Amino acid sequence: MDRVLENPNHTPDKDDKIKERAVSEMLFRRLLLLVALVFCVVFAVLVLPLLIANPDVIAAAAGGFVNPFAAGYSTDVILCWVILAIWVLFERQRYRIRGGWLALLLGVVPGVAVGFALYLLMRQRQLKGSGIV
Repeated sequence: MDRVLENPNHTPDKDDKIKERAVSEMLFRRLLLLVALVFCVVFAVLVLPLLIANPDVIAAAAGGFVNPFAAGYSTDVILCWVILAIWVLFERQRYRIRGGWLALLLGVVPGVAVGFALYLLMRQRQLKGSGIV
């Protein structure tokens, strides 16, 4: 990109596109990690103290359905996890993506945001290593 600033008539070449893709992939990975970490912190601050004080996991899960708004969001999260599970199982067969079980487990605790981010990171690395992407 520095060449563009030096020469306004410069046209992007293959090296520029490779550098741009590398930066966007790095930004993609960092943003996924950031979102997963933010969720883990929020989970640790909001949920863990209550679970430690009252370790009734069933009551904690039922708490997501205390009113129609909470029930809507909880149903959305549950179905997002189901969609992630379908995707993990499909890509395990189609592209031989390994380790999806870990993403599904982390999708339950601490949550789908962490499991989904982890799966995208694992998927990207494995597809890139296989030459598919």
